[in-house]
Amino acid sequence: MEAQIESKTDFPAQPVKTRTSDQVQQIIEKKTLELARAKVAHELASSQNPRYAQMLRQSLSDLDKKIAAID
Repeated sequence: MEAQIESKTDFPAQPVKTRTSDQVQQIIEKKTLELARAKVAHELASSQNPRYAQMLRQSLSDLDKKIAAID
């Protein structure tokens, strides 16, 4: 047990990356858009209505543009 504790202290601690509130907000927004895109893609895969599928494809395109704008 002591050897494990000693070996743990052999490695230098990694510095904590600090982010500004704007960076955090941007990360949250990107994750939200990615989750929305996953949901739309799943709905598109199970859609049988051509009009609804077209609407979902348009939504995917819009979400992709928004995600690209964040990067």
